Amino acid sequence: MESIAEGLWELAETHEKEGCIAQAVKCLEAICQSQVSFLPVIEVKTRLRIATLLLEHTDNVTHAKAHLERAQLLLKQIPTCFELKFRAHSLLSRCYQLVGTIAAVKQTLKKGLELSTNAATGESGRLWACNFTLQLAKALTTENDYAGALRLLESGSRLAAAMNQPQLEMVFATARLHIQLMQWEDPAIIERSLAECDQLFERIPQHLKRSHAGLHVYKELLYIFFLLRACEYKEVQDRVTDLDTTLRELEQAVSVQQPVFDPLVYQELQNQFEWLIKELQLPGASSQRTADLQYHYGLIQQRLFQYEQLKYHVATLQGDPSKLQLGPAPLDEEWIPKAAVLVLVDLMSVVCSRPKGTFKDCTIRINSGLDRVNGELEKLGITTQVTEAELHHWAMWTGGVYLLLLTQLLENKAVIDLTEADYVGAQKSLIQLVEWERRFPTMLQGNESNIQVLLGHYAHSLGYFHESALHFIQASKLTDNQGLRAMCQVNAAISYICLDDQDSSSHALDLIAPVYRNMDSYLGVREKTLVLFASGVLQKKQQNLQEARTRLATGLKITHKQLGNHQLVSQYLTVLGSLAIAMHDTTQARDILKSSFTLAKSLHDIPTQVTVLSELRDMFRDSGESGKEAEHAEAEGKKFEDLRRRIAEAQATPYHVPLLQYGLNRY
Repeated sequence: MESIAEGLWELAETHEKEGCIAQAVKCLEAICQSQVSFLPVIEVKTRLRIATLLLEHTDNVTHAKAHLERAQLLLKQIPTCFELKFRAHSLLSRCYQLVGTIAAVKQTLKKGLELSTNAATGESGRLWACNFTLQLAKALTTENDYAGALRLLESGSRLAAAMNQPQLEMVFATARLHIQLMQWEDPAIIERSLAECDQLFERIPQHLKRSHAGLHVYKELLYIFFLLRACEYKEVQDRVTDLDTTLRELEQAVSVQQPVFDPLVYQELQNQFEWLIKELQLPGASSQRTADLQYHYGLIQQRLFQYEQLKYHVATLQGDPSKLQLGPAPLDEEWIPKAAVLVLVDLMSVVCSRPKGTFKDCTIRINSGLDRVNGELEKLGITTQVTEAELHHWAMWTGGVYLLLLTQLLENKAVIDLTEADYVGAQKSLIQLVEWERRFPTMLQGNESNIQVLLGHYAHSLGYFHESALHFIQASKLTDNQGLRAMCQVNAAISYICLDDQDSSSHALDLIAPVYRNMDSYLGVREKTLVLFASGVLQKKQQNLQEARTRLATGLKITHKQLGNHQLVSQYLTVLGSLAIAMHDTTQARDILKSSFTLAKSLHDIPTQVTVLSELRDMFRDSGESGKEAEHAEAEGKKFEDLRRRIAEAQATPYHVPLLQYGLNRY
């Protein structure tokens, strides 16, 4: 019967190599459905192989789960075979994760961790303990149990350190860093974790660094998230460029001298291993013979594990173009799919470059990311005709990553279109965002606040200041993020200021004052610059000109030095130029407004150009320079007509009114 099983295994492997997964599964299931019983260990191996095929190549998670649960029942009858037991626990936890039963995930992983910790299985058991620890920490993170996850990761780090494997230590260090970034309680702790990750990567032997490229990419992306939060855009751009280079190198085939893997030796070890299992199961053996068998069982198991590691190492050196593994087997999984990493790098480049106004490069990146994301979503069956209720849970779990990336790309596209006064283009992105959120409310939970913010900017850009303020206020109600809530309140205040009446100015003051009083205690750089801008504008409106200049000058310095946001710098300069005119400093006003116009022109920011030209026209009129007044009045007229035409085009579409009203009457 063993020869029959081996023949079916080989036939299944042939079908798998040819891409005929259904035929491979049928070959293996013939063993499980046979009228004649095979040895339990043969059936277990077969069911594990079936489950692996189903999880890797199909969406039949339920079928895979059934095979794994049956395999676990069989394994309870076998006192040894720890490697098979570890694999069964790992695969089964993955099934439970894909169907969304987190409690079952945790229970299975805890059993696997207990088994790997208590069983005397040497290096293999310790690696499996690392695997189960990491997976269990992820499950706890899903439930927002960050403290429990960090405790588990600390224990995993100690285990990896005892094994003298810096690459494993780094797996746990990056996982800890990820959680710390999610919490963002103490930047100093995060900086120490970043330094630890760098040190651990340097300790990894040079010949292993390529096979741990996924770990390096993961660490670099976490570093970029930290730098973006700290508004260190220059270093972000450098790291994004380096990541681009790394990912391109990974795409290229590299010739590497590979260690020798002899399949005949491996098969002989498997035969010896199976013979030892049979002998150990026979009754009546003397204690001395049992001890000898168990000793040889441990030796053969260790050699088998080393050969399996060698087989894995060869495959890693050859490179799997579709994956970025974090570590050695059994930790050979990804943080997120490689395609998502490539999109994320595009997105990070956009986030870094957009404030500087390099919109052409940003658009190339956005289009590249959208093409890749749409392709991956289509593979998962997530198309524009599908709703969340129609998806399998496994597709929701995987597709959620791509949907979040899609919405981030569309949000950046909408912001660029609004900056360049392409209001019809912005409408298209906003309609897509609204539609995706409507069809996938669970997967995009929390995304509506971002949509309301964009709708607020859209309404403000077209001069609908009342609707704009309402959208920003609605966004503040939909978020738990303190910084975002403050930004929404300040944006709403700016819209109220633009309404230019007493009641609206009072509303603006009510929104700005509490944020301004507390800005040093809880706001970041981006939020602080916007607060200073809005409060400066309000002080100018209230004729507190010197206080307005102080606040605006402080905000401009921060914006220019740390954010590099050219549009915000241009708007700061516009208000400061107007303020200089009001304070009768026309020489300074002229220089400031010209700088503002130059920036606004480079950004294709037509509204700001119109405002600057209007200020310059009035200034030249008051100074009696009629020629320059006429010149600027003519330029202003042309720009204003262009702006009026763009607004009219947006107003004429069937999307304009629904976007203005979206979400305002829902709560």
